[in-house]
Amino acid sequence: MFSMVAYAWLIVGGILEPTWVLAMKKSRNFRDPFWAVAAVVLIIASPFCLSIAMKEVPVGTAYAIWTGIGAVGTVILGLLLYDESVERRRLLFITLIIVGAVGLATGGV
Repeated sequence: MFSMVAYAWLIVGGILEPTWVLAMKKSRNFRDPFWAVAAVVLIIASPFCLSIAMKEVPVGTAYAIWTGIGAVGTVILGLLLYDESVERRRLLFITLIIVGAVGLATGGV
């Protein structure tokens, strides 16, 4: 089993994924300096957190969870902030990503 600290770093890194995506969108193709700098800082911080987690969590598991959190977070924020469409198939596939990440985190493989 892995330490909770490693998973905490993994979760923080995963949460930073959609934040840099949103910061990049808000930067308007890096024309807004504040959001452009925020995006670059977050782009660096997110994989940095992943790298710390990978000291204890296997690379495949860590990467799958990290990208899963980022993908699901980005979709959810897109739904909430940008009025993107909510479709049953979309929700089904988001649910599958979550189930897969939880399965990996709990030792399902």
